[in-house]
Amino acid sequence: MPTPLIIDTDPGVDDAVAILMAAASPEVDLRAVTAVFGNVPLAATTRNAGRLLALAGRPEVPVGAGAARPLVHAQAERAERWHGGDGLGGRATALPAPAAPPDPRGAVGLMAAVLREASEPVTIAPIGPLTNVALLLAVHPELAPRIGRIVWMGGTLGAGNVTGAAEFNALCDPEAAHRVLTQADVPVTMVPLDLTTRCPAGPDWVEALGAAGSRGLELAQIIAHYRAAYRDRYGVDAVALHDAVAVLEAVLPGTLRTTPMAVRVACDLGPARGATVPARRPAPEGPPVQVAHDADMDAVLAGVLERVGRLG
Repeated sequence: MPTPLIIDTDPGVDDAVAILMAAASPEVDLRAVTAVFGNVPLAATTRNAGRLLALAGRPEVPVGAGAARPLVHAQAERAERWHGGDGLGGRATALPAPAAPPDPRGAVGLMAAVLREASEPVTIAPIGPLTNVALLLAVHPELAPRIGRIVWMGGTLGAGNVTGAAEFNALCDPEAAHRVLTQADVPVTMVPLDLTTRCPAGPDWVEALGAAGSRGLELAQIIAHYRAAYRDRYGVDAVALHDAVAVLEAVLPGTLRTTPMAVRVACDLGPARGATVPARRPAPEGPPVQVAHDADMDAVLAGVLERVGRLG
């Protein structure tokens, strides 16, 4: 029986790969995609989610528009440099139009409805800021038992990719991240930057993606802007598939090797804001988060490519 899955996302180039991969994975039943601010503003992430589902041939999957800003403080910065002004490398309008307008219940209402209607626990894969998920847990605590686990792409145990301390998704809304990572009602797996940056997709992978069919070719074209930005910053011709790595773990539990740690998020306004700080004491306070630290990287890249290729 496929696991019910909700993807909460801010598309985003690597989000696009993750969504199409999930749409092609028989192990999960993609019940909803909810949009949040992040890489680009909410209006764009919501449209992009609908466009990507149309591209994937999954127009029946509803899209819910969620938070347009963080819970408390203004968003520090967006990521147009990496994802283009439209979030999809300048290719958004080349994709099919969304099949339907956003669900009138919004992201939190849509997630709550999926949870109520599911006959088995639902996996939620947030691959952007955790604002929508924090709101869901706050507004609907009675639905926590219906969530099997939360698999989040975000955070870092080392250096950040926006500041010296913080990863982008965590820095977008540290208060929301702290709320989700420190609650004890739903198991959380955190897929941090430290792991995802060790899984870069090089030129051969991108070429194989483009040869995998019309949808793979469109994804390869979407990736081109992101690939150029990655090469400019890091001097490496590759792309980091951050979100797809996390969603593959949601699709195939155990793909990533994890270690339990209590994790706190720095919510002050100083230079450490957004830092995800593990407690490494033998008996740390707070619930453990399963922090991904290792994987068979070749198998991860092959798994993502093979699944997207199924769409043709």
